[in-house]
Amino acid sequence: MATKLLSRYPWATSPFIVAAPMRVMSGPALALAVSGAGGLGFIGPGIKTQNTHWVSVFSSGGDDIEIATAAIQKFKPCAAWLFAPRDGPEEYDTWSRRIREASPQTQIWIQIGTLKEAKQLLQISEKPDIVVVQGAESGGHGRSEDGMGIMTLFPEIADAMESSQIPLLAAGGIADGRGVAAALCLGASGVAMGSRFLASKEARISKGYQDEVVRATDGATATKRTLLYNHLRGTFGWPAGYSPRTIINQSFVEHQAGTPFEELKKRHDEASKLGDAGWGPEGRLATYAGASVGLIHGVLSAEAIVQGVRKDALQRIKSLGSVGL
Repeated sequence: MATKLLSRYPWATSPFIVAAPMRVMSGPALALAVSGAGGLGFIGPGIKTQNTHWVSVFSSGGDDIEIATAAIQKFKPCAAWLFAPRDGPEEYDTWSRRIREASPQTQIWIQIGTLKEAKQLLQISEKPDIVVVQGAESGGHGRSEDGMGIMTLFPEIADAMESSQIPLLAAGGIADGRGVAAALCLGASGVAMGSRFLASKEARISKGYQDEVVRATDGATATKRTLLYNHLRGTFGWPAGYSPRTIINQSFVEHQAGTPFEELKKRHDEASKLGDAGWGPEGRLATYAGASVGLIHGVLSAEAIVQGVRKDALQRIKSLGSVGL
């Protein structure tokens, strides 16, 4: 499967490393740097796609199919990423058909987070070219209540989709070579990483936000899935069952203590005027990040991240051959 996948992206090398489409943070500079290092970089939703060959499309996160397909027809991206259908899996049929009509060479990537979603994909007529299996450890909008960790989720989905011959990528909680090696051992054809690229030089991110991603440890206690920060930012309307993971700060602490939303919103808006000081344990601004934050220890170029993670993964896989049984 990995060979089949890489043949579609001739510049890519193994292990196949993908920079996930993070809203705002994943801009053209990050996409180009990751792709130039032998991976594949996606541009997050809401980012203009002029002069680039990568694009991300969220089917239900507020995107408009007419705008999306017009951009795809104009720029002919190599891949489009779909997830979170508002009206059920049949929505993927509509989006995939329209994208393929606009640009037949554009590969359709669909992100799922449950076994149920995997089985539903097998029933739609417009099958995806790639499926990204996202574990509950992820920082992006994922399954709120029925998500599972990638270690158990991926193998079960792989078994269910084996006959489809669709390459599967693993995502969620992967931030270094150990995670990549583990994902490949589970049968993944590659991995998608989001949080690790928040701490890249090319990410479109405030320094206060980035510093907090590097500072935070123990994702189990430092992060939480909640829609609170979406709402504080004025973002509503995500499909039921999806919420982002964020690093906990004063907004969440006070929310748990019973502070009314109107007061939290007032304090949040005041913090937004403080620049980088708005983030951090005593800050109030949204710091979306995955449970892997404790594995992120510094800011590097996207090229260094890709090459370092790839080298570490290959060394760890090679070392398995010397393990005595």
